[in-house]
Amino acid sequence: MSRVVRVVDLGRQPYLPVLELQRRLVRARLDGALNEDLLLLVEHDPVVTLGRGTRQTSLPLPESVLRERGYEVVEVERGGDVTVHAPGQLVGYPIIDLQQHKPDLHWYLRQLEETMIRGLADLGINAERNPGKTGVWVGGRKIGSIGVHVKRWVTLHGFALNVTTDLRMFSVVVPCGIDGVVMTSVQNERRSGGSDDSDLWGQTRQAIIEGFGAALSVEMEEGNLPTIAGVEHINR
Repeated sequence: MSRVVRVVDLGRQPYLPVLELQRRLVRARLDGALNEDLLLLVEHDPVVTLGRGTRQTSLPLPESVLRERGYEVVEVERGGDVTVHAPGQLVGYPIIDLQQHKPDLHWYLRQLEETMIRGLADLGINAERNPGKTGVWVGGRKIGSIGVHVKRWVTLHGFALNVTTDLRMFSVVVPCGIDGVVMTSVQNERRSGGSDDSDLWGQTRQAIIEGFGAALSVEMEEGNLPTIAGVEHINR
């Protein structure tokens, strides 16, 4: 029987409620209350998240200044350095049991990269890996970031793809701790190719869902959050 991943679209949400939702879903997956894999899709209000690998040099501005400029600042358990989530960015949080796929963190990271590479190819964008750096790049510019955490092989956190994001939002940090990195977006790359960007969000969303299914060899089915004790539904 084919493995199925349920896609749950959360719409636009602040960061912290979605972080807590992920943690509750992971607990439910671990204790057996949730018996299926999920892919949460969300667009966040402006937030700077600090992964376990965050260095002081990645934060040129004090946290107090970031908050004054309208960013939440949140320390999280995912790997990686600092990143920014902002409107116009498609964020994916897979809640999957890797023991049902392949219990290998490096393999999983490569499949998240493959998700974005395949999705971007469907949009006419030639994306690639950058050896030694996790994420997805277009012509040396970074378009997709990845940071994950695994608890007893159940995943949380995930990937972020810049779709129509105002790229100036990244100027407050050193994205992913990479000096001199230039960020780009689907919109930016498509404009350079003269493509039609009507419904770009919807096109990108569908391409990423299909890319995820192909990368992990699963079927994708859209639906709502499962009804589980202790898991609150998020208002849209």
